[in-house]
Amino acid sequence: MTAALANRESALQVGINPFWAPLAMLVTQDLALRLQFRQRIVLQHHNLPRSGPVLLAPTHRARWDALMLPMAAGRRVTGRDCRFMVTTTEMGGAQGWFLQRLGCFPVDQERPSMTTLRLAIDLLADGQQLVVFPEGRIQRQDRAIQLHLGLVRLAQLAQRRGVQVPVIPVGLGYSQAPPRPFSRAAICFGEPMTLPEKSSREAGQRFTDALAMGMHAAEQAAREAVGRPLHCL
Repeated sequence: MTAALANRESALQVGINPFWAPLAMLVTQDLALRLQFRQRIVLQHHNLPRSGPVLLAPTHRARWDALMLPMAAGRRVTGRDCRFMVTTTEMGGAQGWFLQRLGCFPVDQERPSMTTLRLAIDLLADGQQLVVFPEGRIQRQDRAIQLHLGLVRLAQLAQRRGVQVPVIPVGLGYSQAPPRPFSRAAICFGEPMTLPEKSSREAGQRFTDALAMGMHAAEQAAREAVGRPLHCL
């Protein structure tokens, strides 16, 4: 870990705690997910890079998404953790205390601080995998995916620093909405997408539109796997 990355994690009081992280993995993956879902399906796992920087861009339909991602892409599978960029509202109270110790860090979606953005870029430069929900919040209804531009701007900032980051569209699907005990869950990793070399607003918007299509396709595959396909949106 670089000194700059360590300093920024310290400034934000976040990082992978050697005690709480393994315990959380045990509680969430071995207990909570197994009790909640009778089947947990992972699709197209070959699209997930095992090394180097990567941005995971998942759909967000339920709070279970944040547990499914480490199950399918976390330490037990890839040998590295999922670092989540979450909203400031999620970092309050007891939940925020735990999230900080699991490597999550907050971002103000309206006015992201430079400290947060630099930490995200440092993580990518360090070859880690970063999870950003580009829809911004949980969308419980089936509707066309609409993305904020924050993810592509982050990737562009990393690119300017010389860090080429593949972006993986990820779709999550549940056999019931909201997910109920003993239902089924699936996660699908789409093909890696590469940011265009031209770093303009127009290029960023085109990339964001293509990412939304990739996320929709991945979500459709996940929903089909649990027997609840999406209707045309």
